[in-house]
Amino acid sequence: MKTIAYINKQIPTAVVAAENGEIFELEGYGAVGMSGDKLTILTKTDTCDMPHGSELMMLPHRRPIVFNVSTDQFEVMEFNPYDPKEKIYPVGVFNSPGYVNRHVCAYDDAGIKNPLPLFSYGAVGFGKKNFRSAALLVDKEPRQDLRQMPRERVVLGVNRIKKKYPDNRLMRHLERCALEYGCPAGKNFFLGRYEAPLPTSKVCNANCMGCISLQTENNLCACQDRINFTPSSREIAQVSLEHISRVKKAVVSFGQGCEGEPLTAVKAIAPAIEMIRKQTDCGTINLNTNASLPDHVKILCNAGLDSMRVSMNSVRGNCYHAYFRPKSYDFSDVLASIKIAKEKGKFVSINYLNCPGFTDSVKEVDALVRYIRTLDINMIQWRNLNFDPKKYIHLMTEAEDGGSPTGMAALIQSLGKEFPNLVHGYFNPPKESHAG
Repeated sequence: MKTIAYINKQIPTAVVAAENGEIFELEGYGAVGMSGDKLTILTKTDTCDMPHGSELMMLPHRRPIVFNVSTDQFEVMEFNPYDPKEKIYPVGVFNSPGYVNRHVCAYDDAGIKNPLPLFSYGAVGFGKKNFRSAALLVDKEPRQDLRQMPRERVVLGVNRIKKKYPDNRLMRHLERCALEYGCPAGKNFFLGRYEAPLPTSKVCNANCMGCISLQTENNLCACQDRINFTPSSREIAQVSLEHISRVKKAVVSFGQGCEGEPLTAVKAIAPAIEMIRKQTDCGTINLNTNASLPDHVKILCNAGLDSMRVSMNSVRGNCYHAYFRPKSYDFSDVLASIKIAKEKGKFVSINYLNCPGFTDSVKEVDALVRYIRTLDINMIQWRNLNFDPKKYIHLMTEAEDGGSPTGMAALIQSLGKEFPNLVHGYFNPPKESHAG
């Protein structure tokens, strides 16, 4: 019997939420994942124990899609089958950094116009003892493991830096990031670990649908306030040199969630990089960017930039424009910037904002393979897209249909075979690892 076969695969139980937010199992119903319009029954083999630091989230106003084990059918539910008066809602998981969603939470949103809040919504179920995430581990480095960032140690670091640099406005900004917003990058600076953030830009030349520092439409709320001043080159250099002096294989990065596009602040950044490099060759100076201004990229490369990470949701121009909504540049400028950085011998990563059903679609995969080969990309940093999955897929299909999904795991595995030197991960690597 088909049902027995499914049971033998140990399907995680579907989890749903009550109106008060309480999350519970729905016995007799299997957990379901979604990739575009394709529904998939989750199994033990394509899920993992929900990573530490992940968060379960109720999807408001939506209806969960579950698998009825007894009837062998998918069902859209609005009410608890064991308590027909109780409305139920889908539950997704916001997975910890380093994990890529294989599928998103399965839900129906017919008749709902407003998108979900700006998070990623991975598929999740409950196994024998634990919640199970439909996710793949791509980076095991504990750079943003919250267990290694106790607040008391962060506060000690904040107080130390405040005494040492009482007039540095950028450090004051990072204090708020670390203590108020809980930013892992901000915390790492005050703890003297890994990568330090260097937010610089008040403005952006794109209008990304999922921007986490500025939202003006669709009833969406930004996750944090954007920096409201441009630090001086000296302030930037002080933060960088403080971090590099304390941390082995340190990384300092322009382009953070609490700012606009750093290439628009090149007049502050370029002199800062030169100041840093006059004092030390240590540390990796990295730029997280939309790569919109090729001339500015060249200036920063000449100043001493080590690596560049380019954010994109797609390597197809129509889909890129539909999400990033550039104000004053074109996708061709992004390609030109990457070519300049590669010509200058820089390590170039793609910050690939992935959504199952789109990122793993046939046409997107084909375009990605050509893109990596043509531009000699060094690394893909796999980031789960923080946007309503169904609204996103609809928008992307309108821009350019990508075809059927092939599977996120299959995509990553195929890239590994096609490009054995391509690095897969989540975090910006130090330059000591670039050659490897």
